[in-house]
Amino acid sequence: MPLPRERQCEECGSPLAGDQRYCLLCGARAGERDERVETLMQRARECWPASAAAAEEGAAGERAAAPPVSERDKAKAPARLGPFPARLSAVLVTAFLGFGILLGVAAASGPQSAERASDASHLKLVLPPATASTSTSASEPSASGSSEAPAAQAESTPEASSGSTSASASPATAKSSGESSSSESGSGSSSGSSSGSSSGSTAPTPAKKLPPIKHVFLIVLSDESYAQAFGPASTSPYLASTLEHKGELLAHYDAVAHEELANGVALLSGQGPTTETAANCPTYSAIVPANVGASEQIMGSGCVYPQSTKTLLGQLTAKHLAWRAYVEGIGEAGSANAACAHPQLGQADPTSNQAASTGPYATFRNPVVYFASITGSSTCSHDDVGISALKGDLAKAASTPSFSYVVPDRCHDGNPTPCSPGAPAGMAAANSFLSRVVPEITSSPAYRQAGLLVITSDEAPSGGEYGDSSSCCGQPSFPNLAESAPSGVKPRGGGAVGALLLSPYVTGGTTSQESSNHFALLRTIEDMFSLGHIGYAALPAVKSLEPALFNSSPSR
Repeated sequence: MPLPRERQCEECGSPLAGDQRYCLLCGARAGERDERVETLMQRARECWPASAAAAEEGAAGERAAAPPVSERDKAKAPARLGPFPARLSAVLVTAFLGFGILLGVAAASGPQSAERASDASHLKLVLPPATASTSTSASEPSASGSSEAPAAQAESTPEASSGSTSASASPATAKSSGESSSSESGSGSSSGSSSGSSSGSTAPTPAKKLPPIKHVFLIVLSDESYAQAFGPASTSPYLASTLEHKGELLAHYDAVAHEELANGVALLSGQGPTTETAANCPTYSAIVPANVGASEQIMGSGCVYPQSTKTLLGQLTAKHLAWRAYVEGIGEAGSANAACAHPQLGQADPTSNQAASTGPYATFRNPVVYFASITGSSTCSHDDVGISALKGDLAKAASTPSFSYVVPDRCHDGNPTPCSPGAPAGMAAANSFLSRVVPEITSSPAYRQAGLLVITSDEAPSGGEYGDSSSCCGQPSFPNLAESAPSGVKPRGGGAVGALLLSPYVTGGTTSQESSNHFALLRTIEDMFSLGHIGYAALPAVKSLEPALFNSSPSR
């Protein structure tokens, strides 16, 4: 095969390969341009004639001014790289940029990129509790109002799922730590919320007043901190992942006391604990002397509140609105406990020993029966019933109570102490209850029309790895308890437990930084039903949940 004939550069005489188009030493072109390059250059001349002419003249001047090339330089030519013509450089840069853009578009449309985008949309930031100068918390006495603008429509019918655990909270219960989550959220709003976004959807308008909720459902778990229930430590993927993507998480929501009974009583009446309710009422005894103190607090020792004690349940009844407590473990087939189950006055209650495995039902998890106005009524066995009654009541909006207090038994309430030796405990046990009951609620006509479901825990643990006694929102010092906080120190509360709001009026996958607690939730429910404020829910420092947490109209 004949070897290609050696060529030389016409400008400087440097040797050229057979297919070499430009001299590496002086940059002169050898041979005709490629037709495609010539076409591109012609278009460039038409668009920028002056620039092209100037570039051509400059290149020609450089070649004319170049000194003669010696034989020694010619020998070194293959090791030197002369300057490319300006027009060729522009063409090459344009070509490479275009190729990069095409490559980026192709990569962005791939499944892995979509997965990364989905992960990014689930980022959640939990900020430290707001100070008085911010608008994050509407529950602090001097906090300003929220102006949150959620960015996506809520999904009103969460389905049971065994999805992965959410990384929604830091392992520590201290709320000052930041955290990232698989919960959906987008850019934060001015109220301190991180809001989710849905492609192609119109951002809903935040409500200026509380939405017209007609049915409130409250599910109360037991003895679980915010980190245990909603964080990476959670063993309930249905709550911490599936449901959290459908609702709005209140990251700075606190219990108000220890133990479980004290918080259940607070949620229903605004009463602070007595020594006995703070011990889950080991002896079922009436409070004496039962004097009424500041903020309508019943003063004395004992755990059964007198007939005159104001309750949310009594307020609803007076307004001809129905309520019901659905308590797993009573009034059901195979249960040893009838509806409205409680010990006789003065009788010891063995189920109050939380540290022991005493069976599924514990009286202290059913705060309804600690009010004489309820237990002394002929309707107690009708209104304080088993969980099996819930499904039938949900069949029609007309048969669904205005307020439903839903309590899992000790085998399913998330309490870390097993209900019986060897039984599952913790949030893993609560997962099965939630994945069964929540879809029944969220698929009901009452919820879909104008419902609100709140899921929280009665308290955080008082000790151990997740022990927490933090408080917020003008937490009072409880007069029936001997201990009091030192001057300048906030009174002890029940710790950070978090709360999840699910409603057609709530944007899914959002996180609120607003500080609130059980007293604030009681006040919110009262406001939704146009009721007065009772007990500590009437304190000036206690505020209802910000209307901007909700949308002005329900999702469709």
